[in-house]
Amino acid sequence: MTTTIAGDGLDAKLAVLEAELAAFGAVVVAFSGGADSAFLAAVAHRVLGPDGAEAVTAVSPSLAGAERDDCAALAAEWGLRWRSVQTDEMARAAYRANDLDRCYHCKAELMDVVAPIAADRGATVVLGVNVDDLGDHRPGQRAATAAGARFPLVAAGFTKDDVRAASRQLGLRTWDKPAAACLASRIPYGTEVSVGLLGRVERAEAALRALDLSVGDLRVRHYGDTARIEVDPARLGLVVAARADVVAAVRTCGYRYVTLDLEGFRSGNLNPG
Repeated sequence: MTTTIAGDGLDAKLAVLEAELAAFGAVVVAFSGGADSAFLAAVAHRVLGPDGAEAVTAVSPSLAGAERDDCAALAAEWGLRWRSVQTDEMARAAYRANDLDRCYHCKAELMDVVAPIAADRGATVVLGVNVDDLGDHRPGQRAATAAGARFPLVAAGFTKDDVRAASRQLGLRTWDKPAAACLASRIPYGTEVSVGLLGRVERAEAALRALDLSVGDLRVRHYGDTARIEVDPARLGLVVAARADVVAAVRTCGYRYVTLDLEGFRSGNLNPG
């Protein structure tokens, strides 16, 4: 793994990020395995070492099994100090109700589990929130901040593109990893979240990934017996070309109707506009 970053001010931003992490002394990184948290975990490990940086992955029905497995693989590849912990947001009625504050209750549960781990180590919980995330509807950020979490990527001025560019130059294979928000983000607000629905969405997305269509970002949005597929707009044709296989794959997961969103993938597109 190289440590040289050049161009577009990334070197300056990385220096600020490293200084932020060093100032904490010890951190616990909420590690989902996505591009942002993976980058943060890798840099924290480089700055603070395994004694000062621990990556913690919250495991629950809202995390796809493949994502949990990739967290373990990344930790092994990069030599991270890592553990998985169980969270139980499904026990919270306010989370299951799936109103506009669902993410608040999810992050509150995360912090209830991870904060004591950090406290035992005299560490600060850090999340891979970047500058672009601040403009979206993300009530979970309020819950995390209220519980003492910090956002060092924001402090260093990293946008999503910055994270990917810096990750690429650091040799992190997550630099172009498709976004993978929690499975509950596939369920429209007002539809109660259940383990069954989360599992159905996970199986449908896994079935589509197994077709190896190279569609990049992928979502299956749940609307009763209808599945609405989102992929990168430039790759809509790949789904249409494999229409029969796509329909068959999604129907095996319990959906009657299979639709393709012609606007393509939009992160957080179920959030209020």
